Amino acid sequence: MAQAGAAVTLSDVAREAGVSVATASRALNGSERTVRPDLAERVAAAAKLLDYSANAQAQAMAKGATTVVGLIVHDIADPYFSAIASGVSRAADDAGLLVMLSATLGRPEQEVRYLRALRAQRGRAAIIVGSRRTERDRALDAEIAAFEQAGGRVVAISQARLPVDTLVIENRAGATALARELTALGYSRFGVLAGPADLITAQDRHRGFTQGVVAAGHPAPTAVHGDFTRDGGYRAMTELLDSAGELDCVFAVNDVMAMGAIAACRDRGIRLPDDLALAGFDDIATLRDISPSLTTVRLPLTELGEQAMSLVAEAPAGSPRRRRVKGSVVVRDSTPPRHSQR
Repeated sequence: MAQAGAAVTLSDVAREAGVSVATASRALNGSERTVRPDLAERVAAAAKLLDYSANAQAQAMAKGATTVVGLIVHDIADPYFSAIASGVSRAADDAGLLVMLSATLGRPEQEVRYLRALRAQRGRAAIIVGSRRTERDRALDAEIAAFEQAGGRVVAISQARLPVDTLVIENRAGATALARELTALGYSRFGVLAGPADLITAQDRHRGFTQGVVAAGHPAPTAVHGDFTRDGGYRAMTELLDSAGELDCVFAVNDVMAMGAIAACRDRGIRLPDDLALAGFDDIATLRDISPSLTTVRLPLTELGEQAMSLVAEAPAGSPRRRRVKGSVVVRDSTPPRHSQR
C-alpha cells in the first residue's frame, strides 16, 4: 500500500493488483494491446481502492496528446457562444473527449495565450469561435502553426481569415435577406445598432443590411456603433433615439444588442412594435422570453458546435477547408406589416 499522505502512483496500483506496471498502464489507459479480463478487473479494483487518478500529462507524453479539446470563445455569458458550446460539448462527449472552455472577453491576445497553454498541456484540438478583427492577428497565426506542428488540430467558427478549417457564417447575405423582408413589409426609415466598428461580423451584417435597404430604393440606415452586449445595445439605442430622425424600424446586428434596445425603448416609453419595429440576428434561445417576439436571422448555433467537432475528427487537408453556413429570416411580432399600423 502507498504511504499515508503520499500521492498514489501507477506502481502502487500495479503492486496492489499483483501485475506489472506495463500491464497496469495498458489496463487503465485503454491501450490497444490486449489485457486479460481478469487482470483488467484486478487493476480497476486496485485503482478504485487506492483512489488512483491517472497523470494526464504522463499519458499525453505516451499517447502524443490528451483527450482535451480547447474551446475558445469571446464571452460565455453571450447565449450565442453558450449555444455553440453546448453543441461542442455534446459531440465531444459522444467521442469520449473532454472540453476545456476559455473566454477571451473580447481581448485578441487571450486567444494566443489560451492556445499556447493548451499546446503546453498537449491538447488534442482547439476550436476558436468568434469574429476576426479588421487587422490580422499574426501572433495567432504563428501559435496555430505551432499547435498543429505539435500534432494538434485547430478549427474555427469565424470568417475565412485563419489558416485552419473554418465554418463560415454568411452574415452579409443573411442581413441582406432580412432587409429585403423588412422593406417588403413596408418599412423604409431604418436605424442600425452596428456593433463594434472593428469586428468583421458586425461590419458584414451592417453592410449587408444597408445593401438590401438601398437596393429597395430607400435611404441608407442611420448607424450607431456599440459593444456586442446587452448594455452596448442599450447605449447604442439611446444614442440612436437621441440623434436620428424619425425611424420606423431598427436592426440590431445581434440579438443580445436587440435585448438592450428593447430595454432602452421601454425606459423611453416607446412601445414596440406600435411606435417602432425592431429586428435582430442569431435567434438565441433567450428570445423565447422576449415580448414582443423578435424578428431575426436564425443560425443553427448548436449544430455549428457539432459540425466543428466533426471537423476536429477529420484528417487535415492540403489547404484549409471552408464550409459556409446560411441563416434564415424568421419574422415575428416585433415587425408586423407596416400597413396594419396605419
